[in-house]
Amino acid sequence: MRRGPWSAPVLLPLLLTCCLVPASSQIRYTVPEELDHGAFVGNIAEDLGLDISKLSSRRFRIVSGSSKQHLEVNLENGILFVNEKIDREEVCEFQPVCSLHLQVVMENPLELYRVEVEILDINDNAPSFPWHDYVLEVTESATPGARFPLESAQDPDVGTNSLRTYKLSPNGFFSLEVQSRSDGSKFAELVLERPLDREQQKTHRVLLTAMDGGVPERSGTALIIVSVLDANDNVPTFDQTFYRVSLQENVPRGTLVIRLNATDLDEGTNGEIEYSFSGHAPQKVRDLFMVEPRSGNVRVKGILDYEKSNLYELYIQAKDRGPSAVAVHCRVLVNLLDVNDNAPEVILTSVSTPVMEDAPPGTVIAVISVMDRDSGDNGDVNCDIPQNVPFQLHSSYKNYYTLVTTEVLDREAVPEYNITISARDFGSPPLMTKKVINVQVTDINDNVPTFVQPSYTVYVIENNPPGASICSVTALDPDSNQNAYLSYSIMEGQIQGMPVSTYVSINSDSGNIYALRSFDYEQIRNFQIRVQAQDAGFPPLSSNVTVNVFILDQNDNVPVIVSPLPKNGTVATEILPRYADPGYLVGKISAMDADSGQNSRLSYQILQATDATLFSIALYTGELRTIRALGDKDATRHRLLIQVRDNGQPALSTSVSIVLTVVDSIPETPSELNDLPLNSDPSTTSSLTLYLIVSLGSVSFTFLVAIIVLTIIKCHKCSSMPTCCCCMRSASSGDVFKNSNINLQISSGNKVQTNCMESSGSGSQNYCYKVCLTPESAKSDFMFLKPYNSTTTQNNEKIPEKPVPGKGGQNPPAVNNAVNEVNDSLNWKYTLLSLRLQVQQSASPAPIS
Repeated sequence: MRRGPWSAPVLLPLLLTCCLVPASSQIRYTVPEELDHGAFVGNIAEDLGLDISKLSSRRFRIVSGSSKQHLEVNLENGILFVNEKIDREEVCEFQPVCSLHLQVVMENPLELYRVEVEILDINDNAPSFPWHDYVLEVTESATPGARFPLESAQDPDVGTNSLRTYKLSPNGFFSLEVQSRSDGSKFAELVLERPLDREQQKTHRVLLTAMDGGVPERSGTALIIVSVLDANDNVPTFDQTFYRVSLQENVPRGTLVIRLNATDLDEGTNGEIEYSFSGHAPQKVRDLFMVEPRSGNVRVKGILDYEKSNLYELYIQAKDRGPSAVAVHCRVLVNLLDVNDNAPEVILTSVSTPVMEDAPPGTVIAVISVMDRDSGDNGDVNCDIPQNVPFQLHSSYKNYYTLVTTEVLDREAVPEYNITISARDFGSPPLMTKKVINVQVTDINDNVPTFVQPSYTVYVIENNPPGASICSVTALDPDSNQNAYLSYSIMEGQIQGMPVSTYVSINSDSGNIYALRSFDYEQIRNFQIRVQAQDAGFPPLSSNVTVNVFILDQNDNVPVIVSPLPKNGTVATEILPRYADPGYLVGKISAMDADSGQNSRLSYQILQATDATLFSIALYTGELRTIRALGDKDATRHRLLIQVRDNGQPALSTSVSIVLTVVDSIPETPSELNDLPLNSDPSTTSSLTLYLIVSLGSVSFTFLVAIIVLTIIKCHKCSSMPTCCCCMRSASSGDVFKNSNINLQISSGNKVQTNCMESSGSGSQNYCYKVCLTPESAKSDFMFLKPYNSTTTQNNEKIPEKPVPGKGGQNPPAVNNAVNEVNDSLNWKYTLLSLRLQVQQSASPAPIS
């Protein structure tokens, strides 16, 4: 503590009184007034058992009810020190005990301590009189023992430092007697010891000294001038020397307090009485009360406040108006009655707001203190809050309350509360004060994002442009700030074996879904994706929704003809018997469309026809039927152009050409009919057929002669080689062809430079032919056994040698397959081959052994 202006011997007893008094979570310090800034009061952190390192983090602070912050705490060491000089007389006026009531508040968690600092008075004020010179008139007829009240000195200090006594300077006529009031204050009366004689001495001067009890002692003086007056035989007399009056506080000015009555037996001016305050009446009494000089009525002059003082002592004198008048005195004690004129005060000591919405029940929101300056029932206060809020008031000390939560808060339901605290006293009528506390609820991430729909169904027309938006998903989060900021993403998955990210993408902020490719209804008709919405809280919360995407068909596929199909680059053909009845089913056009629905619904119609009156086609089935019977004048070949159209918008179509050949009877191999010309008449057809037969016979005959010559020459050269012979028994040409076994051997070695074919048959006669052909003759028309070239090797391929049939091995599978395919493909040439074999048999001179 810093040393003040007083000496060390005086300060030491005061320091010893600075002690700690613990009492039920309350500590008490005692300090003298007028300490300088920074003076030590006490180590409050140590006395409360607090951790000094946590004072700042827990917002340790001092809260006082006054406008001035007299005391403060150093958060670094926890020491309570004087922040502003304390003047006890200013803070507490004339109260015998002066204390500062402080509240120590700590947060996280919220704790409250009560601290009382008693301010000790120091003797810093000397007694003083209202004036330095005081004239006291005393008649010469006054008898010894007469008393004359004197003006009182005022000392704002209290206790031993207040006014202790008076003393009078030595003189031969007067003595001093010190009296005490009901409140313990002192006043002096001058007592006449010897009769006065005005003719000998008109005035007497004495010095009155007022002294306090402080150390060191302080004093004040006033000069009393006693003026000796001529005698007035009778003095006024009061009915009573002491009066007691009860008066309510706050009565209006001019209210009658008491009517005093004094009598004087004299007549005239000697019997006329005037009333006034005695000389030692305090100034505060003169400010609050007034005395009417003629009537003796005592009235209220100022505002009477019970909270400042509940008792006033009035000293009133009465004296007549005659010469040498002598004043008589009486005392009036005014007791003030308390009136409920002060509404309760609600002071928010500490408010912990905002509060987390997951704060457990019992969390302290605010510490509240109430105060009512009235006394008795007028000063008793009760606090309450509305019942419809999740808060409750708990009374920890008298007139101290804590506002706590009663249940878990939900910011999404109520983001803030305006709690009205009502403080009501028990006076009559009661007074009430309301104070509103705004409690903000801080959001936590306790709500999962919710999509506005449980699932989404999207329809997308195929052939959509890549990058186009196909739909948008929206999720809501009732949280706030970052906890409500949502980002969208597509969860991993596969669509037809490909990652879903190759099909669609999503805008993470807006939830718009975009197609990354153009969809084809014929490849994929629907797929499913999972979209996730995740907030930015900690920890983040998310939810998923399913988006079903359906691809809608677009008419983007042209119908495809399935049957009949063109063969070998020619148009499709059908056979129509000449004697077909009307409605005869010629054939059926089959087509397909890869689209679906109306886009795949096909219709058939004939665009062009050789004879439009002869054929009709079913609109939806594609069945081609005759309308009427064929006549002799109708063409034998008819070309039809048939269109197949779908039902899409716009419609797509395709067409097919069909050649219908009219025949007398349906042949086994209708493919030969493809060579017949369109719109030919019977006469032209017969002539053309004759020319063809003659030409074919001539060519065949020339070719056979050349073959026979070559065969004879070749057989003659290799007569020593039995493997080069072809033997045939005598049989009919048809049986020989049907029963022949053809073995084909192809060699590609260096020794054998030719390709040989050997044929043998069984019959009554055996014939042997030796036909040797050069490799260049492989494309000769004579090789009718080789119309099918699927087994023909490439130029750079080598055919491995196979054992000759009949010599312990089987025919190679490739050769057998070739022979079978040759037989199947040449059945239709049966007649022509039979003719050629007969010619060869007749041309041969003799079998070759």
